[in-house]
Amino acid sequence: MTPEKYCEDKTRGSGSSFFYAFIFLSPEKRRAMMALYAFCREVDDIADEIKDKEVAARKLLFWKEEVGRVYNDVARHPVGIELMWAKNNYVIDKSLLLEMIEGMLMDVSGKAIVSAADLQLYCYRVAGVVGLMSIAVFGFGNEASKTFALKMGEALQLTNILRDVYEDTKIDRIYLPQQTRAAFKVTDQDIRQGFGGDEQVNANLKALLFSVFTQAKQAYADALAALPAEDRASLTPSLMMGAIYYAHLARFEAVGFDVWKFPVRISPLRKIWIAWRAWRYEKKAVQKNLPLRLDF
Repeated sequence: MTPEKYCEDKTRGSGSSFFYAFIFLSPEKRRAMMALYAFCREVDDIADEIKDKEVAARKLLFWKEEVGRVYNDVARHPVGIELMWAKNNYVIDKSLLLEMIEGMLMDVSGKAIVSAADLQLYCYRVAGVVGLMSIAVFGFGNEASKTFALKMGEALQLTNILRDVYEDTKIDRIYLPQQTRAAFKVTDQDIRQGFGGDEQVNANLKALLFSVFTQAKQAYADALAALPAEDRASLTPSLMMGAIYYAHLARFEAVGFDVWKFPVRISPLRKIWIAWRAWRYEKKAVQKNLPLRLDF
């Protein structure tokens, strides 16, 4: 199996929403994005699936070393070899790959997300840097597009946190900051239990989730507001990804935030449909100066 095929299989097999935005890219950009996404999957799988913290940390250290080898053109791993191709064809900052690993180490360490600043740092490391690497491949001319990428990354990660808030408790992770939870009088047990407590507990939990939901919606709005008109066409894939994740956020609202009883999932067919509609809309919107939108 070639390194390129390895990365493609890794991306396809993940079931990620990102894959559906790659379909409309040129072969070269799609190859670069699959290399980047395969890297993200490799390190994320270590953080999520390896229970022994020391083993997980050693494996992440391998990836730190592999990133160094990538930028010295001596990579060993199939994903590293593809990353060499990507960084030789696009301007991908080495520090961003290393920041992603630091985000995974935050998960492995088990250190609690205490403050809003902790959550912001986590979102930057595991999602914002992905946005920055993505636009480096998609192409942009205005530096303001970096703000767009960072805000979109934040929006996508907050959506992930809301969608997976119950599933994450099964691996002893709660990404909603402790200080925020305390302000809403929500305990760890309340989050593990969901809307099964008394009326006041349910009201507190719903208020907490609504606050994060509002934060996510604002991040999407901020991302769209930051997108320079001259980069809109080239960054259409980012808008397509945003549209798919925005559909998850809308679904979260539709089930009354109760992901304990109604898991938020969107079928592959639906993701393809949203991606296609977003792509088709943007093709017209760029020519006719139509407003940016994510609801498809």
